[in-house]
Amino acid sequence: MTSGATGGDRGAVAYPLSAIVGQEALIEALLINAVAPSVGGVLVRGERGTAKSTAVRALAPLLPPVQAAASETFAFAPGELAPGGPVAPDAPTAPRPAPLVELPLGTTLDRLVGALDLGRALAGEQAFEAGLLARAHRGILYVDEVNLLPDHLVDALLDAAATGVARVEREAVSVVHAARFLLVGTMNAEEGELRPQLLDRFGLGVEVRAPEDPAQRAEIVRRHLAFDADPTAFSGDYELAERELAARIAAARTLLDRVRLPERELLRITGACAALGVDGVRGDIVCAQAACALAALDGAGEVAEEHVRGAAALALAHRRRRDPLDGSEPRPEELERALDDAGSPDEEPPPPAGGTPREAGRSSNRGADRGGATSEASTRSATAGSARAPGDVAPAGPHPARERRDAPSPAELGLHALALTGTGRGPAGRRARTRGPDAGAIDSRPAGATSRDLALVATVRERLLGGPGTDLREHVRAGREATLVCLVVDASGSMGARRRLARVKGALIGLLRDAYTRRDRVAVIAFRDSAATLIVKPGAPLAHAAQALRELPTGGRTPLAAGLDAATDLIRREALREPDRRTIAVVLTDGRVADSDGAITRAAARLATVAAAVHVVDTEEGPVRLGLAARLARAAGGQIHDLATTTRRAA
Repeated sequence: MTSGATGGDRGAVAYPLSAIVGQEALIEALLINAVAPSVGGVLVRGERGTAKSTAVRALAPLLPPVQAAASETFAFAPGELAPGGPVAPDAPTAPRPAPLVELPLGTTLDRLVGALDLGRALAGEQAFEAGLLARAHRGILYVDEVNLLPDHLVDALLDAAATGVARVEREAVSVVHAARFLLVGTMNAEEGELRPQLLDRFGLGVEVRAPEDPAQRAEIVRRHLAFDADPTAFSGDYELAERELAARIAAARTLLDRVRLPERELLRITGACAALGVDGVRGDIVCAQAACALAALDGAGEVAEEHVRGAAALALAHRRRRDPLDGSEPRPEELERALDDAGSPDEEPPPPAGGTPREAGRSSNRGADRGGATSEASTRSATAGSARAPGDVAPAGPHPARERRDAPSPAELGLHALALTGTGRGPAGRRARTRGPDAGAIDSRPAGATSRDLALVATVRERLLGGPGTDLREHVRAGREATLVCLVVDASGSMGARRRLARVKGALIGLLRDAYTRRDRVAVIAFRDSAATLIVKPGAPLAHAAQALRELPTGGRTPLAAGLDAATDLIRREALREPDRRTIAVVLTDGRVADSDGAITRAAARLATVAAAVHVVDTEEGPVRLGLAARLARAAGGQIHDLATTTRRAA
């Protein structure tokens, strides 16, 4: 945490890295990457106001200057492949500060990788304008809210980060140039998770939180006020500490190649990664590189155990297998135990009564790893408030005297239950096809009279090639959009019979996982007893939605019409906030209620007017069936699904 947690710097004066209070792990991760860029960058997760951006911006002034060709606009060295072509091996060089380039959330693909230079194109010359990847070469590329980055930009980042080369093939531009940079991303996990391919590309991961110690927080405030009052004087107070830190980085870079990694510490790393189930060997490699960098920062010529432990905490935290919706988090003691076991393979402690230590650990964690295997007794003992974030999950209202809470049981519902046809214009995601403004531009075409998405580069290029001077071109966009998934769950007493709701909960956890990967927003409405209640608000973290579903009780009557109308009202309100986001309504009910006056079917028809798609999951069982779910689906013009068979049938 820093005194500049909300701003980082004022004007040209950056907040000093050495003045940051209470974020030692974050500073250590940044220093490791400053010494060994091959580690692969760092991902910083944390709530707002925890110095994520401040620390990243404070690192750049401490990096050693880079020797770049004097004739190059950006930091390309002699012999490297620059946007304008290979740099002459004997080109004169000059030192320049290591670049810090920030990638804004609204960046276009042209701005990231480069495109036709419009200024020179208007003068009749076809030339390439380098993008942010070229500007960040041999420096830092900083992406705030990296988890919200559109997929087409993530693809370009992944390609450049993996190969060290940027390739541009678009609109008569064909350019290849070097692109080696330190990738630093910051994010708030409650706003959505990161694409797994990009998550693995980050070498180190850090979780940052605000300090709980009042004395530490007071020191943060004091430094914040001092920096705001006089940034220059405040930075001057830390000038000596900053010079010492820069000298430490430079010395560690010089020493790094001579640091030795003993075989025992290498086996400690690989043994721990194997025991923790880390996918692939990238984690092993990064952990070894980070341990060497920590040794170099300490001025040591050999990696010691404490260096391995420090590196493993940073390199493996975001790589450990974890179900984001199972309600559990990897525990630090598991990592420590794995490092202990890997470091002393010949010193096996005596097994406890239940088996070997490793078997006991696996059995105790198996329920958390798989999600939904929590015992019914433990589920009943959990309090509703303990797992809910304030303002995200509302209480389910007063419970009737006879209610039950069943833990989720294994059940599946085919993902076609979240199908959405047609093409939308919603925000970027991974659910359905979209041609909206957030989608990537894949081509251009003649613009219509009312077009608001002009393709300037394509228009200029068309004129350079001799096209009519009045012709304008517009983008052709394609991509995927995110949706709002509104789950309407029957929690009446009849759903408790034969553990129907337990199977529904198991199926819903699967749907939440799918929504999680596709960046959908989810709302959950439960109806029971005499009313419908919003138990998960749209946009609440899906981990909270999963916990709310696990704790959902059954009991009372079946106010199905009230549940449908509550969903209709919610979707209308959300459409005012995000008119382009489409909604999928999923109704799960056994339909064990009479509809003599047609109120339920009329409510279903009203729901169909606001939802882009309605799916009804029929959980009714037994030889005698009312068939209300099928009538409900017909009234809503939607599809009906069977939970047990995971098939779709005509409404």
